[in-house]
Amino acid sequence: MTLLQRSIQHHIARIHNINRFSPIRLTAMVVALVAWSGIAVAENIEVKGIVFDSNSREPVPYAAVALTTTPGGTLTDDHGRFSLHSYSIADSVRVSVMGYSSTTLPIDRHTRRQLIVELDPTGVQLSEVVVKPKKEKYRKKGNPAVAFMERIRAARNLTDPHRHDFYNFDKYERMSIAINNYVPDTTSWIDRKFSFLRDHIDTSVVSGKPILNIAMREKAATVNYRHSDDREREHVSGLRHEGIDDIMSNQENVRKVLEDVFREIDIYKNDITLLQNRFVSPLSPIAADFYKFYLSDTVVVEEDSCVVLSFVPHTPQTWGFLGKIYVPKADSTMMIKKMELYLPHSINVNFIDGMTLTQTFDRAPDGTRLKRSDDMTMELSILPGMPSLYVRRNTTYDDFNFDSPSDESATFGHAEYQVVADDAYLQDDAFWDIRRDVPLDRSEKSLSTMVASLRQVPLYYWTERTVRLLVSGYVHTGNPSKFDYGPVNTSISYNTVEGIRLRTGGMTTAALSPRWFARGYVAYGLRDHKWKYRGELEYSFHDKKLHSREFPVHSLRFTSLYDIDQLGQRYVYTNADNLFLSLKRMEDTRLTYQRRQQLEYTLELRNNFSLVASAAFERQEATRWIPFINGYGQSFGHYNETMFELKLRYAPGEKFYQGKSNRLPINLDAPVFELTHTFAPKGFLGSMFGINRTEFRYAQRWWLSAFGYIDAVVKGGHVWSRTPYMNLMLPNANLSYTIQPESFALMNPLEFINDSYAMVDFTYWMNGLLFNRIPLFNRMKLREVVNFKALWGHLSDRNNPACNPELFTFPTDVHTTPMSNRPYMEISAGLDNILRVLRVDYVWRLSYRNNPDAPRWGIRIAFHLAF
Repeated sequence: MTLLQRSIQHHIARIHNINRFSPIRLTAMVVALVAWSGIAVAENIEVKGIVFDSNSREPVPYAAVALTTTPGGTLTDDHGRFSLHSYSIADSVRVSVMGYSSTTLPIDRHTRRQLIVELDPTGVQLSEVVVKPKKEKYRKKGNPAVAFMERIRAARNLTDPHRHDFYNFDKYERMSIAINNYVPDTTSWIDRKFSFLRDHIDTSVVSGKPILNIAMREKAATVNYRHSDDREREHVSGLRHEGIDDIMSNQENVRKVLEDVFREIDIYKNDITLLQNRFVSPLSPIAADFYKFYLSDTVVVEEDSCVVLSFVPHTPQTWGFLGKIYVPKADSTMMIKKMELYLPHSINVNFIDGMTLTQTFDRAPDGTRLKRSDDMTMELSILPGMPSLYVRRNTTYDDFNFDSPSDESATFGHAEYQVVADDAYLQDDAFWDIRRDVPLDRSEKSLSTMVASLRQVPLYYWTERTVRLLVSGYVHTGNPSKFDYGPVNTSISYNTVEGIRLRTGGMTTAALSPRWFARGYVAYGLRDHKWKYRGELEYSFHDKKLHSREFPVHSLRFTSLYDIDQLGQRYVYTNADNLFLSLKRMEDTRLTYQRRQQLEYTLELRNNFSLVASAAFERQEATRWIPFINGYGQSFGHYNETMFELKLRYAPGEKFYQGKSNRLPINLDAPVFELTHTFAPKGFLGSMFGINRTEFRYAQRWWLSAFGYIDAVVKGGHVWSRTPYMNLMLPNANLSYTIQPESFALMNPLEFINDSYAMVDFTYWMNGLLFNRIPLFNRMKLREVVNFKALWGHLSDRNNPACNPELFTFPTDVHTTPMSNRPYMEISAGLDNILRVLRVDYVWRLSYRNNPDAPRWGIRIAFHLAF
């Protein structure tokens, strides 16, 4: 025995408080042999050991120790010790840690299992870092690096695969989400409850840090492109997901959000969309003004000697990348061989601690560039004090060809970009063994086992149920749930007329019936002592997976309603009785009671064109705040209307998060066009008045590259008939202290009543355009936001009660103001990204400032989560 071995054994004996080094006894030596079945119970063998640095002879802490044939693993502690269990007849131990060569040792069943592992340090190979003087004299003009970049951009069409008539390839994508740098705290009571997690610890192949995989998603698809109409379609043949994100009942929502947040990057485009923002591409026309370029090195990439073009933003807080582009020296087409992108450490991006993206390209025989791999990793910190996340999206591409598909109409005839096969989620292991280009890591294979163990712990089980409730807003009543209670944020609220409003309700799901659905609520006001209700019965013409609102809707729906109708208040993305809208700046008494029976037909197409046709009988009941008195002094307790409505909507390219009651847009850069017409013949089925009203709405996000983006809404409408003011154009007044889209923060309900109007709502998100260049502000990562709203309207004599006594007069205490040629305008300037979640605006009223009870300014807030 050498001096080194004796020293190590003495060290182990001291650590374990024993006097001599001896074999560890087998903790399980029971073999149950059933003669008639031949089934044996595997050994449960405890393997202990210590990991040393072979040079310094010091213990190596937090090294990843994993079994190679069974899902088990752990980390060494502060003294390099480890302990784990093996259940395999033939197993071995693999030890790895960043900065050392990995090693694998067999477990000898016949000798001692006190392993001594020596790791050889290799050092960490770092990417080249070019250090520049603080006051560097950088020049764009005459810079050969800038000229090199411009040559790459100018030649991009020479190797573009989309110049062919057709372009096809297979694609495999895997996204893994893990807890980053996961080191169990053996002194924590939480760790003791979840001690089994140590068996699932893995090592990041990129950072070398220990990680605990918690979710994994796979996709196999074929992508087809046709040059004649610039149409591309992705045909998804396989989808698979495992992990704790199963708490989301609608997996399509999860997939859409992740694919939009972590979009594939095309460096040849002018702007790069990532994290739902636009970054300036290093090959953009403005790249020479946005980035500094350097010809930094010449390296060999897959046997090609390549020139390395490095780039860095002039201002690192702005929306740009650090990176390198590798171009073969002898290539006249300037095709990129490899590309690396990184996020600057000080960039004004939320939640991202670091990002690395590497793309590699090959050349086809005709010179076309073919992207072979796209490997992106991110480290995210969502909340302070919470574990950070590690996200890796690894995509590979193969089977490239430029052939015409055998059936063009089947390949390109679909309206939507992504076509998912009906059996995509049903593919077996044999399918994935063929399509999976990148093998699963050990911990990825054992995800389902880990999640099953987690759900056996009551603490995790109830936490998961709480998160599901917060996300969906509904409480499941079974597994599968046939009836969901909710939405919970409307269970209690407050308004001036009803006082405290209590509400209970829910909806049936596809588990009860895939075609017949019902939903509704019952509400009661403690001040007005009235019961309200809404009941809905819907038949879907095709089967649903979860609930009736799933896209695409093709249904017939009957609704019966009795509730308050808040005149001049229509919220776009929330319920009027949302608890968070209860606090208001003035008494909200501009309301009536409404009874309504409606039959509605809805048809949604996959190209995002929809049609909604409805017929409704409505009764409006007067209140003491809104009496129905005409110009002759006659008072009416109610009036009836029988109306028909047609609504056309087209939103090409729209993606949305499908909720159980509404939809939230994911990519606001898709244009939305809406046209609505309402018609009620006077005298038909008791209609007291006629209605003939048309409205149009357009909304879209306009990207301004490095200068942020603008969310724009333009609306207009006209009433063609004589009708009371309740049926005219009542602009949305927001009485709450929250920021509500398409609502005027400083306007009072019914302050303006028009039968013709035009409205604009522009919100300019500057994304730190100014603050990124101001010390202290750039450290706080604050962002600027400016909003401008304007309304121009006109009330004709045809609908003016002063000119037509048969119409109802305006309420006397409302102070309705005739709108002149001057529009109503308000503007706000605000700070966004306060503590990464809050937006605060100061709002000014620019016109009609002397109207009775008109606020001239105000402060409004909103929660705004964005990268």
